[in-house]
Order: sequence, then C-alpha cells, then structure tokens
Amino acid sequence: MNSYLEYLKSVDTPTLSNAIELLNVRKRSEGFTPLDVKCIFPELGRMTGYAVTAQVETMTQTGPGGPEGHIELYRLLESAPKPAIIVLQEIGGFGDYAAHCGEVMTTFFTRLGAIGLVSDCAVRDIPEVRALGFHYFARGVCASHAYFRIVRSGLPVTVCGLPVQSGEILHGDENGLITVPNVDLDVLKKAVDAVRTSEKRIMDFVRGPEFTIDGFAGMVKEKYS
Repeated sequence: MNSYLEYLKSVDTPTLSNAIELLNVRKRSEGFTPLDVKCIFPELGRMTGYAVTAQVETMTQTGPGGPEGHIELYRLLESAPKPAIIVLQEIGGFGDYAAHCGEVMTTFFTRLGAIGLVSDCAVRDIPEVRALGFHYFARGVCASHAYFRIVRSGLPVTVCGLPVQSGEILHGDENGLITVPNVDLDVLKKAVDAVRTSEKRIMDFVRGPEFTIDGFAGMVKEKYS
C-alpha cells in the first residue's frame, strides 16, 4: 500500500470528509453515500483503496447470463491498482431483492487483490465473508442472487446517488463512505490537521471550567472574521 493510502487509513471518514470540505474542491453536498449504504462489518476498521466498477443485473433478464461478464471483471480487477474495492451498480429492476456478492465471489475478489465491495443493493454469506476480513458496504442483506449477471465493467457507475469511476480512491468506515478527490498529500494532511486542531480547541473549551455560550460565540466570531 502506498504512503497516500497508508495516511488515509490513519484518518476516520468524517474527519477526512471535513478536511476535503476545507479544500473547496467540490460541493459539500457531493462525494458521499446516503444512509442507505451501511458498513456491514464495522469491526474491520477503515477501508481505503481504488475503485473497480461494474454494472450488474439480478432480478430482471434483459440479456443472456453466463461467465463472460465475471471473467471481464476479474481481468479488470487483476490489472487494477491495489488495494482494490469492487463497486457494483444494479441496472435492473427490484434492487431490494438483489444480492450482489457472497463467499464465492469474495474468494475470487480477495485472490485478485480486492479488500472490499460497495453495492447499491444487498450482500450475503455474512459469517463467511466476515471471516475472510473482506469489507462490505451495502444497503442490507439478502439470501438470493436470483439471475445475477455482470453486464459491463470499468465504466462510471452511480451507487445510491454517489458517482464513482474506476481508479477513484474510496474511503469508508462505520460512519459511511466517501470518494477522495485528487489532491496533494501534503495539502490534505494540512487540512486534516486543521480540522483536528479546530475541533480539539472547541471541545477543550466546552469541557473546561471557563465555558460559557458567550465565550463560544466569541470563538466562532474569531474563526470566521
């Protein structure tokens, strides 16, 4: 793992999100998943890596199934930067019924260098995948994959409103998942340090004996003056 990703793993996702906001490189309403996408294994800690994307169809059958789509995704994953994170978008109807990954696919993914998966539908084989130490970010769990097929790989996808491109850096923990914009590591570190320093100053004041609301109002005024 390179130094950029190693540093990202030292930062929790909300703090990293706040730091990105300070850099003004995107709108504050962009770059994160809604509450629909849940961290299934929070005990595994933070996940960060490079997205490998695909569109899949499970409940409906607008095209033939078969192994070709799987093999295409596996080849793309094999050649992708590591560690990789699989990102799957459902393009069929009835996504509430769709399980996008289980133990068998996870075994392929881990063998080819992936550490986690993000889905806008469900996942399954929870005890087995937990034992593999593979991160799951999904809307929930479901017992069946129905007619699951991989339609196409490597294209931009959207997961519950979050656009993701192959090769983009993702960062997630029990608080949620974000994309990480392409910013210089030193610039990002300074922004993270600024967030941590500001929050510590405020919390130390609130917890201390000198706390008053007027005093806090003065701190806020000073910050934005």
